[in-house]
Amino acid sequence: MAKLFEPLVMRGVTFRNRIGVSPMCQYSVKGGLPTDWHMVHLGSRAVGGAGMVIAEASAVTPEGRISPRDTGIWSQSHADHWRPIAKFINDHGAVPGIQLAHAGRKASTAVPWEGGGAVAPDHDGWRPIGPGEEPFSPTYPVPRAMSAEDIRDVRDAFVAAAKRAVDAGFRVIEIHAAHGYLLHSFYSPLSNKRTDDYGGSFANRIRLTLEIATAVRAAISEDTPLFVRLSCSDWTDGGWTIEDSVELAKQLKAIGVDAIDCSSGGNVPNAKIPTGPGYQVPFAKAIRHQAEITTAAVGMITEPQQAEAIIANGDADLVLLAREMLRDPYWPIHTARALEVDVKGLAPIQYGRAL
Repeated sequence: MAKLFEPLVMRGVTFRNRIGVSPMCQYSVKGGLPTDWHMVHLGSRAVGGAGMVIAEASAVTPEGRISPRDTGIWSQSHADHWRPIAKFINDHGAVPGIQLAHAGRKASTAVPWEGGGAVAPDHDGWRPIGPGEEPFSPTYPVPRAMSAEDIRDVRDAFVAAAKRAVDAGFRVIEIHAAHGYLLHSFYSPLSNKRTDDYGGSFANRIRLTLEIATAVRAAISEDTPLFVRLSCSDWTDGGWTIEDSVELAKQLKAIGVDAIDCSSGGNVPNAKIPTGPGYQVPFAKAIRHQAEITTAAVGMITEPQQAEAIIANGDADLVLLAREMLRDPYWPIHTARALEVDVKGLAPIQYGRAL
């Protein structure tokens, strides 16, 4: 059997293969409540044969949304709306996961197809929070520097959201600490200019990420895998590096994090990112081998043999696909055929006549 289709066991969860659907914001709700769109969007990827389907970045507080159209999980009502979606994913053979997020200084922005940029308070926007008062870019809102009380409140919000997510049926929890959002903006020296216990030294800058991961790990069951998505490089001189990511991954592993989802960039608007097929795979490889923790590779993974090589070569334990899954929800089934893997049990019985 192709390595890509070997099961993976993590804590109390068995993934039927090493293919996951990466969280992708849909910017399609009001009040943070997921809709039928999310049932169909996420459910079709489970039907398509993925081993794991991760719901999009869902805010732990209303102010933690990237845009007013983002999903959230800051109340019981949100969990109740997510519950049937998680159940459908699980019932069709995929592990349902959710990414818990706080956008930090990149919050209160317009959806991409409306041009991005700041959304004013009188147009459903709000003033975001962050490590300081420096905006992400001139077109983004000016954040308010977080107080010690703000930090405590955000930490508590992540814990409460994780509990709701597990109650709603999600079997994997991922903490979003990448792409310039709140936690990334704290650990990167490019955006964190604080002089208190959460700024300055490496240990201080990673403190918030470690505190939240520690608190979430304690709040969920031992059977529930905990992932953290990192931006493994700022791609900017003087910024966060892969060496920093390896050290943070070691400390995350020590507190019970099970896997690092290895992305990059997003913290400064002028980063020069050398994109290309599999361009972030070396990050997953470095962290997997140097921190000795399970990793997921993401970024321009599109071809069956490419994905198989990543797993077979030991570069990562999982591959997470985003845009390719938008183009082809049945990519795992088509990939299994390309790698001469038996697709029985991968596709729903209702589709058997087409296999």
